[in-house]
Amino acid sequence: MGVPLNVGVVGVGVISRQYFEHFPQLPNLRLTAVADLDVARASAVAAEQGVLGLSVDELLAHPEVDAVLNLTIPQAHAEIALRALAAGKHVYGEKPLALSTAEAAPVLERAAALGLRIGSAPDTVLGTGIQTALALLDDGRIGDPVAAAVAWSAPGHELWHPAPAFYYQPGGGPLFDMGPYYLTSLVSFFGPVVRVSGATGRSTRERTVATGPLAGSTIPVDVDTHVTAILEHASGVISTVTVSFEVWATRAPKFEVYGTAGTIAVPDPNMFSDPVAVATADDREFREVPVAAGYADAGRGYGLADMARAIETGRPHRASGELAFHVLEIMESVIRAGATHTVVELSSSVERPAPVPLGARPESW
Repeated sequence: MGVPLNVGVVGVGVISRQYFEHFPQLPNLRLTAVADLDVARASAVAAEQGVLGLSVDELLAHPEVDAVLNLTIPQAHAEIALRALAAGKHVYGEKPLALSTAEAAPVLERAAALGLRIGSAPDTVLGTGIQTALALLDDGRIGDPVAAAVAWSAPGHELWHPAPAFYYQPGGGPLFDMGPYYLTSLVSFFGPVVRVSGATGRSTRERTVATGPLAGSTIPVDVDTHVTAILEHASGVISTVTVSFEVWATRAPKFEVYGTAGTIAVPDPNMFSDPVAVATADDREFREVPVAAGYADAGRGYGLADMARAIETGRPHRASGELAFHVLEIMESVIRAGATHTVVELSSSVERPAPVPLGARPESW
């Protein structure tokens, strides 16, 4: 490991806590500064973390910031990324990469022109859960993969988030909020998607904030809150994906992969290290399997650490902007398919990210 990558965080809301928790485990990252539109909040977090508390402009211009960790709301993702690139910084951001592929394309083009890296969440797929499932697939544990099924649902984030309005604006909804975890996993398993179809809708249910200072206030809903999609991968695998903010309770399996010789019960890709179970054609009983791959004890920030090591060694990083762009186009195409009742062909493609071997560390692999 060489010199650590100096990281400045823009946006110190709810998700930032998970990154701060895991930075001490990642010796190739050094948190140097934080910024937020709420200056008082940024100052408080800076004091807590023992780093500089700056304005956004100051952080982007600061010579001791090599990479910007963009934890702003989705509407600001592309703007902050472009400003950071213009200041000569690498960028790693929360999902989605941008609100649309039209917004995201200039980010990737600018980064390529400047020789800078773009990374994007989710990095949960680099943990032992999804990587163990991937290793089982690659080892032929369930024969040839045929299909996968995803069913994620909840009543809505307003039940727990103190400021949930952005979840119901463009860039939110169950597809853009939760879809990246599942779609990134599916592309990691089976490669790029070539076409999609789908149906989308929303209920008339009034959304009301349940906690925090905004409790009792209503939320305008400007996105579809129930989405069902069919994805056709270039490999021939067919994935069905349903994500919803309309379901109070369910017994549907969250994530399964079906092969010619068995089934993998895939763990929640919003987590890093939940167990994997397999049922084979021999007895059709699910049994938990040992961890076989992935970054152990991982948490948010491991994708950024993987990118830092990739910058140092010159290899591609796994949680890449190109992967996030392809996932963004999948989501955008599903929404279009639902609105037009058509099958939509994708224009982007991406290489399947390199698997994470068992025992690897992001700062040294």
